[in-house]
Amino acid sequence: MKRQPDPRMHSVEHILNQTMIRLYDCDRCFTAHLDRKKSKCDYVFDHPLSAEEIAQIVSGVNAVIDADLPVTESFVSRESAEGRYHTKKLPHTAVGDLRIIHMGDYDACPCIGEHVSSTGEIGRFRITTTTYADGVLRIRFKLSSPTDAGR
Repeated sequence: MKRQPDPRMHSVEHILNQTMIRLYDCDRCFTAHLDRKKSKCDYVFDHPLSAEEIAQIVSGVNAVIDADLPVTESFVSRESAEGRYHTKKLPHTAVGDLRIIHMGDYDACPCIGEHVSSTGEIGRFRITTTTYADGVLRIRFKLSSPTDAGR
């Protein structure tokens, strides 16, 4: 059985994806590796990130975390989800009602994973490195504990 990712990392993936969509009008990541200590997301992208762009992403993600938005779920039919939510990663066998995870009013996406109860539980987000090659941007990131000083 596949191990579920850390709820904090899984939740921040949703926020990072929506931040990338809002800043760059790109799709959600096409692959992600989420681990308690460090994680990465890969995006189809058209350029490497500058230091200013990295700072803008970090600031945007941390602003959503600081807003302490409620993380809730709703259920909609597959048919209703098409066109409203990102359904590209769903297997064709996913039928019936889909679970939609809402990060307040910031993001909503079909998901089966575990999440925090509110974004304030995530901790500080930081990008450790980025790489760009052949149209793929990889963002590697870590989280501090939500109780760490300097939050």
